[in-house]
Amino acid sequence: MAIGDNPEKHLDAEQHVRRNPHPDFKKVEASRPDWEEDASHSWHYTKTRSPDWTPGSGANDDAWTKTDTVSIDPYEEGRRAVDNYKLMISGIVPRPVGFVSTINPTTSVPNLAPFSFTQMVNHDPPIFVIGFASSIAEAKDTLSNLLTTKECVINIISETYIEAANYTAIDAPSHVSEWPLSGLHPAPSVNVQPSRVAESPFSIEGTLLNAQEFKNPSGKVTGTMCTIQGVYFHIHAAALNPERNIIDPAVLRPICRLGGISYARLTAGFELPRPDYNKELEGGKYEEELKEAAGILKVHGDKERDALKL
Repeated sequence: MAIGDNPEKHLDAEQHVRRNPHPDFKKVEASRPDWEEDASHSWHYTKTRSPDWTPGSGANDDAWTKTDTVSIDPYEEGRRAVDNYKLMISGIVPRPVGFVSTINPTTSVPNLAPFSFTQMVNHDPPIFVIGFASSIAEAKDTLSNLLTTKECVINIISETYIEAANYTAIDAPSHVSEWPLSGLHPAPSVNVQPSRVAESPFSIEGTLLNAQEFKNPSGKVTGTMCTIQGVYFHIHAAALNPERNIIDPAVLRPICRLGGISYARLTAGFELPRPDYNKELEGGKYEEELKEAAGILKVHGDKERDALKL
C-alpha cells in the first residue's frame, strides 16, 4: 500500500480487518510444536474416509444432524461488511494463493504480493481470476500495475518460501519493491515483462483480458475482479511428469489460505474415480440403487410439471 493511502478504502487492510487475534504472536508461536518434516508429514495417499460408501448413502458422518443452523442476511441491520469478509475467508477454504508479480510502468519498480482471491476458471485458453478488495480508482500497487501494463506473473507458493511470500504483504510504499524485502529471486519471463519467482515450482505468465468492479447495495464500489489469460508456463523439472501435463504435489508442496492469519499445508490426499452412470446402471453393482433414484426423480419431476400446469 502506498504512503498516504486510507486503509478504510481497502476492506482487506489489516488495520480494518484485524486478522491477527494475538497481542503477542511470537509468544503464542513459541508455545506451539515445531514444524514437522518427518515421513508422516510428507505427501502421501490414504483411503477415502468411507471406502465402502454406496450410492444413496449420503454423508459418512451424522454430526450435521446434531447442530443447529444459523442463517445470516449479509446486509441485515448492524452487520458490517468486514464481518462478511471474515466469515467468507474462514469458510471458503482452503484457497490457493496467487503470488502476483507486476511492474510499475512509471517508476519500473517491480511489485510482488500474495492474493488468496485467485482461481483458474478455464483451461482452453488458460483463464485465471484475481479479486482485489478495492475499486479501480483506489487501486493499490498490484491492481494499478496490472491495469496499466496488462501483464503479470502468477506464482504458486510452496512450503519452502512461505515466510518470504507472506512478508511481501507488508504495507510498503509504492517506490519500495517487495523483492529484496523477501529475499526471493526474480527469473526472466518469456512473453511478459514482470519476473517470475525462481523459487516457485509453477509460474504462469499472464495478460489482462478485462476488469470488472463490484458495487454493494448502497452503490459504493468495493471490489474489482481481473480476468487474466495464461500465455506461458514455467515448471520446475523435478515437479513435472515425462508427458509434461501433471505436477507432482510432493514437489509442489503448495500452501493454502484459511481464515484470519492461518495457512495450511498439503500433506495427504485420496483418490476417487468418477462414476459412469451407464456402466453402473447396466448390470453394475449399484443397478437397483440407481434405478430407484431415477424413479424418485421422475415422480418429483412429474409433480413439478403438474404444478406448473395449474
